[in-house]
This record gives sequence, C-alpha cells and structure tokens, in this order.
Amino acid sequence: IYADPAKRLELYFRPKDPYCHPVCANRFPTSTMLLRVRRRTKKKQQLDTEEQIQPEVQFEMEILGIVTTVYKFQGMSDFQYLAMHSGPDGKQTSMYDKVLMLKPEKEEFFNRDLPLYIPPPIFSRLDTPIDYFYRPDIQHREGYNNPQVSGENLIGLSRARRPHNAIFVNFDDEEIPTKPLDAAVQNWKKVCTNPVDKKVEEELRKLFEVRPVWSRNAVKANISVHPDKLKLLLPYLAYYMLTGPWRSLWVRFGYDPRKHPEAKIYQVLDFRIRCGMKYGYAATDMPVKAKRSTYNYSLPITVKKQGSHTVSVHDLKQGLGTAGTSGAKKSPSSRYKLKESIYIFREGALPPYRQMFYQLCDLNVESLQKIIHRNDGTESECTERDGWCLAKTSDDLRDSMSLMIKQIIRSTRPALFSNTTSSEDGKEQLAYESGEDEDDEEEEEEDFKPSDGSENEMETEILDYV
Repeated sequence: IYADPAKRLELYFRPKDPYCHPVCANRFPTSTMLLRVRRRTKKKQQLDTEEQIQPEVQFEMEILGIVTTVYKFQGMSDFQYLAMHSGPDGKQTSMYDKVLMLKPEKEEFFNRDLPLYIPPPIFSRLDTPIDYFYRPDIQHREGYNNPQVSGENLIGLSRARRPHNAIFVNFDDEEIPTKPLDAAVQNWKKVCTNPVDKKVEEELRKLFEVRPVWSRNAVKANISVHPDKLKLLLPYLAYYMLTGPWRSLWVRFGYDPRKHPEAKIYQVLDFRIRCGMKYGYAATDMPVKAKRSTYNYSLPITVKKQGSHTVSVHDLKQGLGTAGTSGAKKSPSSRYKLKESIYIFREGALPPYRQMFYQLCDLNVESLQKIIHRNDGTESECTERDGWCLAKTSDDLRDSMSLMIKQIIRSTRPALFSNTTSSEDGKEQLAYESGEDEDDEEEEEEDFKPSDGSENEMETEILDYV
C-alpha cells in the first residue's frame, strides 16, 4: 500500500472473517518526528513511616527519525453483513462452517441444501458523509406530455433523448435509412462554419464512396477531425449498426451490406490477445500492457478522477475544442489523426491494445485473406453470426492471429517460452484475456486521445449517441 500513493490503507476489525468490510485510511504528507520517551521512577528510602515521600521521576527523550507520510482513518465504517440465517422461530444460526471451505472437502460438502446467502461485495461507494443536492422538478413547456413507457422498460427515462441524432439499425431490421435525420443535419450545419470543417466533410464523403462501411477508429486514422465534431459528422453521413457481422460500424446511407455478398470484407472481427500461465507467460508478461486489471483493483473511492472538459458549440465553431492547445505543435492536417495500427493488422506487429475490432479487409496478411475468401462466388446466405463468410471463419482467424502474436512474443522474450509445450496437432492455443484494455505506456507522439477510456471500445460507442 505504501508503494502506491493512489491506494488506501485498509483496517479489518475481523481479519479472519472474509465478509468483513474494512475501514480505509487516507494518505497524507507530514513532517513530524518520532520520539522515544522513557519515564524513570526512583523511589526514595522512607525514614519515618508516618511521612509519605514522593518518588523521583525523570524523563528521557530521543529522536528516532522523521515521519514523512501518515495514514488517517477519517471515514465511516462500511455496513457489515454476517453469514447468518434466520430460522422460522427467529433464531439466528451461523453459516460460517457451511459456506467457508477451510480444507479440502468431499463432494457431499457441495451438495448440501443450504439457504441462499449472497452478500453484496460492497454496500457504499463513499465513506465520507456528503450533502446530496436534489434537483428541482423540471419545468416543461406548455403542452408537453410525458413519453409513453411500456412495463418492459422503466429505467432510463432521461436517456431517451439522442442529442447527436444517430440512426441505429439492428441486423433483423427490414429497412435501412437512406438519409439522416433533420436534427442531425441541423446539428452539423450549426458547427460547420469554417473551410476546415467543410473540407473534412468532403473527405469523409469520399471515404464512404470508396468504402461504404467504416469503423470510427479507421475514420480517425484517415482524416484529421476533432472527436467532438466527428460525433456530429458521422450521423450526418452514415447510420450505425448495432448487431450482426457489421456491429459497431458506420454504414453509408442507402447501402445495405446484407444484400451485397462483397460486403463480407467489411465485417467486424472482435479479436483479443490470448494469454495464460500454462503457456509460459502471464498477462503481466505481455508486451501490450493493460490499463485496467482485476488483479490490481482499487476501491472506487481510491482514485479521484478528473472531470472531462465540456466542449461548447462556440469552441466547435472555432475548430478548437478540448485539444486546441495540446495539439498546437502538430499541423492541422494531422493533429487528431491516429496511427494506422489502430485499425490495421499487419504480420510481425503487435496490436496497440489487448482487444481490437478489425474489419476483415484491414487484416493485411495473405494467409488471413485466404481464410476470408474461401467461399468467394458461392455465398448463399447472410447470417447474423458469420455474415457472408463460412461458419466459424472468425474462430479460424483468431487462431491464426493468436499464433502470429505468440511468435512475436516468443522472439522478443524467448525466456518466457523455455518450458512451453505444444498441443498434439501443433496448434498452440491460449486462454482469452477478457476485458477491453489499453496500452498505458504510449509514446509522446501518440495521436490525440478523445476519451479517458480505451480507444477501441467500439461496442460502447453507442453511449456517445444516446
């Protein structure tokens, strides 16, 4: 804990109880001294029994050192939930001997009928009392009626609006949109007031003419546009696919990839770098480091995250936004551009993140393209799982890509594979590394990052539009 300034010191009142929630101490810098004080008492001889003589007391002090860091327990204790069961007569019975496995047990231990006991991992996110400022009732305009909500969806009334007015399409939808919403046109025209924005609009139109389906990261790597403006420009020129083989991709208005077999090269591949201890290296040994890890988890109250700066319409009209100063060193043509590795897979190069969303046409390896084009000319049906490709094409691609990445790791860190054993068929498979991760140690010349999260969290891109 002391080695990491962002962590808090935890105190457990019942250390042997795994269900005990600790109290946390905050770290503070200080400049105090550590003293050793000795109290010596010397009794005097009593000559007369009737008189009481006070003993002689002496204090000795010694400075042992200087204290630079102190932990103070200033928060409140979290709720404690004991493993107890209330019987019909109201009697409380302890369940610790039934739910805790302290030694290897036989099968009977797991097949016993026990009352359900699922304690929450945490009760409160904060341990300091705060004032909650309730928002006043919203004053709507005259004639406003609350939207009709079915009983199936009662959560998220305030999220029903779509400020960026993107059109979302599911794989099962029969029709696809041919033009943007009027609100999306108005939003883009409102901020498109300078020649740079008009040039970006033309560049994106040309991209969609050459290729009707694009990922947002691929667009960022081909044109330089502020990410907040891109949120308004994409709904103006394309619609967003939610499900199916083109999920999380932007498709040109009027183009339906489900009706064109040649659109299979634009399908998305969810690829995650695999790793596992049984193959000689763990997740921490990966050259592509993780930004978030379940092994290094800290409480939500540990780190105080900085709030993102809100971009106003005036900033967007000026063409600056949040990165107007940070990108001053770069030319306008490349200020917001990302590297090609953000969306293109090449042989001999590691992906920048543990999880990547590639389009099949961006897998620049001949062996991978052969897997994709195995059924050229014989495509008969477009399925939600495999699209126009053969069944399990995605699995074959992931296996081949994983072997390529493992060979790269083997060449850079041969010591990790000194005891690696291969499978019977010669194909070494690895266990999936879950989660969407991002490289922490990016170079200084890394291009502009529009968000605090992973650049490649394309599945959650929808949150920018709802």
